[in-house]
Amino acid sequence: MNLEVFFNPRSIAVVGASRVSGKVGHDVMINLTSSGYSGEVIPINPETDSLLGLPCYPDLASYGKEVDLAIIVVPNEKAIETVKVCLDEGVRGVVVISSGFREMGEEGHELEQKMVEMCKKKAVRLLGPNCMGIINTEVGLNSSFIGRHPEPGSISIFSQSGAVCAAMLDICSARHLGISKMVSIGNKADINEIDLLSWLAKDEKTKVIVGYLEDISAGDAFVKAAEEAAVEKPVIILKSGTTAAGLKAAASHTGVLAGVDTAYGAAFKRSGVVRADTFEALFDYATALALQPLPKGNRILIVTNAGGPGTMAADAVERDGMQVALLENRTVTFLREKLPREAAVNNPIDVLGDADPERYAAAIETAQNDPSVDAILVIMTPQTMTQPAETAMAIAAALDGSKPVVASFMGGQDVLPGRMELSAAGLPDYDTPERAVSALKAMYNYSLWKNRPPRQITHFRVNRRRVERIITRRQRTGRMTIGEVKGKDMLSAYGFKIPTGALAISQEEAVEIAERIGFPVALKIVSPNIIHKSDMGGIQLNLTNGEAVEDAYDLMMLKIKKRAPDARIEGIYVEKMIPRGLEVIIGMNRDPQFGPMLMFGLGGIYVEVLKDVTFHLAPITEAEAIQMLKSTRSYEMLEGSRGQRGVDIQAIAAGLQRISQLTTDFPQITELDINPYIVGDAGTDPIVADVHIGLAKP
Repeated sequence: MNLEVFFNPRSIAVVGASRVSGKVGHDVMINLTSSGYSGEVIPINPETDSLLGLPCYPDLASYGKEVDLAIIVVPNEKAIETVKVCLDEGVRGVVVISSGFREMGEEGHELEQKMVEMCKKKAVRLLGPNCMGIINTEVGLNSSFIGRHPEPGSISIFSQSGAVCAAMLDICSARHLGISKMVSIGNKADINEIDLLSWLAKDEKTKVIVGYLEDISAGDAFVKAAEEAAVEKPVIILKSGTTAAGLKAAASHTGVLAGVDTAYGAAFKRSGVVRADTFEALFDYATALALQPLPKGNRILIVTNAGGPGTMAADAVERDGMQVALLENRTVTFLREKLPREAAVNNPIDVLGDADPERYAAAIETAQNDPSVDAILVIMTPQTMTQPAETAMAIAAALDGSKPVVASFMGGQDVLPGRMELSAAGLPDYDTPERAVSALKAMYNYSLWKNRPPRQITHFRVNRRRVERIITRRQRTGRMTIGEVKGKDMLSAYGFKIPTGALAISQEEAVEIAERIGFPVALKIVSPNIIHKSDMGGIQLNLTNGEAVEDAYDLMMLKIKKRAPDARIEGIYVEKMIPRGLEVIIGMNRDPQFGPMLMFGLGGIYVEVLKDVTFHLAPITEAEAIQMLKSTRSYEMLEGSRGQRGVDIQAIAAGLQRISQLTTDFPQITELDINPYIVGDAGTDPIVADVHIGLAKP
């Protein structure tokens, strides 16, 4: 939807303009008339004929000409009638700054909905209510009541919180970051983050998009809009809070481990959004992405005038999963020639505490030409002989712009002149090496996403009809869970390997099944009321003969009747014992906003205690599935370490893709756990040991 009228209006009416300093209607007028806006400003106030030297009208009808944009600053009870008048007079866009709507409860929400419906009937877009307005430095437009005019630049901001908007602009001013657009979206009654992502993605003056959100209006549409925007330029978002509609705690491990905020993380990762966990990080990342080129890799060069900070930076690089660059021999040789004998010429390069600007420049000029360096971090600490301003200028002059460079001038007052010069030169500066490294990591992650191969979803040949029949029958009976027997039947239809087995409803039948499929076997209780069978004594393993099966059957029934007397027992599943292998868990939990979220983790203590799991939105590609595995702390165990043999990683990835296809095909499935999923050596098929599936009510 075109939002041009909000960013480049030819005329603006301020309904509720005020002569009283400190009132919102006055502050909006001051900003509009002092920001360089060349369009016509029309104050509307029935109590005066002029305001700030402009003719003032009692109502919009009295003005008698076309108006592009109406800024409404009246009490909420008058807002509905005011919006109606604006629409009747042909206004093309409406901004409602007034508060007292949805944020105030049900009555306010009803007012807000009426206002939205009125605008929709006239095909007019509405921003707000409960917002601070819009800034577009390109045309000198400041229709907000924020008390400053930002410097023009390439960063565009949107925020659900007006107060955060004001803080963002203040931060940008302090860091000398120029702003292109600023939009306070308030209650998002109509225009929301999806609209702004789509519009700003195409805005040539916007190089970086920065957003603050408390909730997301529509999950699927957000992912699509964010991905399309991130292809064009970095999108950095700080998401606070969690949704009340978030993932409900479920019987499955996947549902319990997902948590209420996991879906947002998965959505951001999928769409290429750079997620900031703190307000500080939001602008750390925005500064680096706005001012520096993207790195081609993750090999970091550190130049410092003190050993301790260099070590701190190297630690941060490794902690963030990047590499301290290994310099080429010729680079080391050149550095030895140019730096004092006592200087450290391997990475980190320590130019020593008495380093003058020329020494810094010599180190950087030499090292930036090394093809094994992808990005540079320059550290300075204030010492007696340090020249912060001159050094900053020398560093800027030494750079050729081919690689991203960030600085950490550590200290306070003593390094302030240097920080000012870095800012003037467009070099991001952070007060600690860790923050600088975190910004480089954000740049690297975005670079990886931006250069990812095209997404290709594998579609496996499956028996969809079989699954459809099982789900339909289960929903008709009102039973919203599918246990091991039917669950394995569903997974078999989607290409999973299932051990041979059958349901027994008597001791004799259990022995007959065991003899038919061959020993050793396992017995498992089948009950819709028992999810975690082992906790109830509902599993017996490695039974090697008929007598053992008889005894296990009797003992299991005895335990279950004692521990779960009200459970409905459908029988006992007799199954061929599975060969030994590594236990992993793969699953899905359906988020109400973003749809199916896939999960992977190692079984046992890794999922129960360490919670070493990872999530990704479906549908998923093979590359994304493998990346899920790599993002766990226990990935080395999958590859094989300390003499242990690795497992078939491609086979696990294929299992995740099959779950992705199954849960995308059938939105009725709300949760699914394959736990454990037994994986073995390369070339062997993983085996489903147990499965639990939850369904939505029809």
